[in-house]
Amino acid sequence: MGMDKTSYKNFVLKNGISLTAGLIAFSVLLTSGGTKLDFYKGGQIINAPFSNGNVVGKDDIEINEVTEELKMPKDIPSSFESLKSAYYTVDKRTELLPTDIDVEKFENMELSIDNSISGPKILIFHTHSNEGYADSDGTLEDGIWGVGEELKNHLEDMLGVEVMHDTGRYDIVNGKGQVLGAYERMEPSIQKILDENPSIQMVIDMHRDGVAEGTRLVTEIDGKKCAKIMFFNGICRLNEGGTLKNLTYLPNPYIEENLALSFKLQSIASNYNGLTRKIYINAYRYSLHMKPLSMLVEVGAQTNTKEEAKNSMLYLAKSISQVITIK
Repeated sequence: MGMDKTSYKNFVLKNGISLTAGLIAFSVLLTSGGTKLDFYKGGQIINAPFSNGNVVGKDDIEINEVTEELKMPKDIPSSFESLKSAYYTVDKRTELLPTDIDVEKFENMELSIDNSISGPKILIFHTHSNEGYADSDGTLEDGIWGVGEELKNHLEDMLGVEVMHDTGRYDIVNGKGQVLGAYERMEPSIQKILDENPSIQMVIDMHRDGVAEGTRLVTEIDGKKCAKIMFFNGICRLNEGGTLKNLTYLPNPYIEENLALSFKLQSIASNYNGLTRKIYINAYRYSLHMKPLSMLVEVGAQTNTKEEAKNSMLYLAKSISQVITIK
């Protein structure tokens, strides 16, 4: 397959910026290198410093720039541009609008699971189950799926609900890795699970990011090294030459709920020392259209160890348990 190489430069902001919104003052510290970002169309990625987990397919783009590391403000900024700068990295293929983010509505939106219904309440799956870590041995259990199993156990302990963990291999075709088309292969299988288990009210698509070999997405929490996590939203809106177009061929009736969930999780999870990167906003819908409580999260990168990734799951589960109400 021929590859069309394109290069971009990351946005660099070397100094801390103090922002004031009304009576709320906060500081955002952004540090990034200015490393050139290279990507290849067709899903083959070489020396790509800051990807979005290599999510490639009909719904997907090739690769995105990194979300800058930051110290989250304790107070939520009131102005949209301040909020956008503090919480989000927006891919150039789309745009986040003031009408997309209603902080008051998000804060007051109840995100709940009805536990009176028999059966599993949460589904964890992996559109890219083949993603592994620096010390993974290539088996399902030793990569992102094993990290998902760690999250499953924590969620069951904290929430007291049954969590189903799918073992589907949607990025493997005829025994070989094939990222292209993984979302199209995933959807009918996951939809079948949801149809057969109407008790499932939340779905979590877990990925592992892909970065340059010199990049380490790691922080220390409670004396343990933890892989950084990144929440990801697709808003079904494409920027074509400066004109924004809604992708009506990729409908997602739950964009508002998706955005509220990631916003609330980011607000909670950011309290853990450097655990979160900024929420990434992209044009398409990925796996976020099948349930109102749909979440896509990137856990570390290929330069992290599996232990670092698993260590993060305690704090992700704690964050989810503070955002989701069990009824």
